[in-house]
Amino acid sequence: MSLSDPSPPTTSIPQWLAQGLRAGFFLKPRFDAAGPTPLQLVLLAVITTLVELCAARFEVAGPATLDARAWLSAWWPTCVLVLLVWWTLAGADQAQWPARKLAGGMAAWFALWFAAALPASLVSQAMGGLQARSLLPQALSTVPWLAWSVYILLWAWTLAVALKLARHFGASRSRLAVLLAGMACVYAVSVWQAPQRVWQADAPDAPERPVLHLSQEVFEAQQALWEQAESSIASGKPDVANVYGVVFAPYAAENVFLRESTMVARVIGERFDAKGRVIHLVNHATTAQTQPWATPANLARAISLLAQRMDRERDVLIVYMTSHGASNFLLAADNWPLDVDGVTPQSLRKALDDAGVKNRVIAISACFSGGWVGPLAGDNTLVMTAADATHTSYGCGRLSELTFFGRAMFDEQLRQTRSFEAAFARAVPVIKQREIDAGKPDGFSNPQISVGQQIAPVLKALAQRLDGS
Repeated sequence: MSLSDPSPPTTSIPQWLAQGLRAGFFLKPRFDAAGPTPLQLVLLAVITTLVELCAARFEVAGPATLDARAWLSAWWPTCVLVLLVWWTLAGADQAQWPARKLAGGMAAWFALWFAAALPASLVSQAMGGLQARSLLPQALSTVPWLAWSVYILLWAWTLAVALKLARHFGASRSRLAVLLAGMACVYAVSVWQAPQRVWQADAPDAPERPVLHLSQEVFEAQQALWEQAESSIASGKPDVANVYGVVFAPYAAENVFLRESTMVARVIGERFDAKGRVIHLVNHATTAQTQPWATPANLARAISLLAQRMDRERDVLIVYMTSHGASNFLLAADNWPLDVDGVTPQSLRKALDDAGVKNRVIAISACFSGGWVGPLAGDNTLVMTAADATHTSYGCGRLSELTFFGRAMFDEQLRQTRSFEAAFARAVPVIKQREIDAGKPDGFSNPQISVGQQIAPVLKALAQRLDGS
């Protein structure tokens, strides 16, 4: 039947769906010139929307809840698309679709489009579901550019289907070009501004986060803790290199940093004969009256205090820092409602230099922590980081027990050896495999190590003495 035939519509809803799917695979659809009835158009929209909602549910493994706001926000591109299609078809070949039938032409275009957009959308959602269940090839999960290339191809498929469908209605090439540009911009903005999925994974039940309440008692307790720390630092053994430590966990909003810093302080004390010589600074609501706060000023204060008690030429100071890290290499700090500044590698270097500490072992468990290596490295320094300067580390989320770096390096390897270099070499492949198994999206964190020429023999002799004892 020709597109200008004025006969009443006879195309049923299953036929509209079938012809729309044909268009989704670049085949020419066949339909009545009068277009769908209003009821048919509504039902087609409802049916295809339900199909996409059901498919989108597959993208989340486990319990999930429909995010109504995310679903409604995804409809604004359709409103813009109505205007784009109206303008495109208004310039269509009058012989194929008379101007007086423009409304019917738009209705027919959308009746076909609802189903035509399904194939690419369902493939995308199937990939998301497979990724959520770790069933995709490893490269698609660990190589960001490859995953983006696949999704860009699916996006291009959708745009090509829209252009081909508009061409069936006699749209001119110039208007097709405008339609392409308009749809590309609309989709790009929608991904940028509203990237949320319509189904959100249900968060497991978790205890309510404790809140720090500032009071005179808290501030007095903090002062008392420093007085206690100053008086309780154990003396080192004579004529040997002793180990002192500062463990710094400044981010109160995540329990993982409290757990990890507590573990590291214990490992340093037990494995390096440093009991009584480790100062543990931590921000957390539950430790406000038992541990000194982890602030930049307290970090410098702790380093200075230990430097006064140690043999600065012979002894070794271990500094362990665990928190979130930013791409500008600022270590995040949080202890609301207390205002706490972040720490930079330059501020840590200054505190160590001002205190006159010679032999340094520094470990930073944070994203982008590789940016700390350059400012801190030196002949008398060993620096280890959980990631390089361009990658995130892993295991610092709300549900994490320990970070991947802290767990592998301190909780596992340094319980078997006292050599930092050997422990690091063993920990790196373990971290890499765990990140692969967890589906880390931005690639391997790539932990870094820098060992100064003069610190290496000091640490080797330390390990040999402790192993022998």
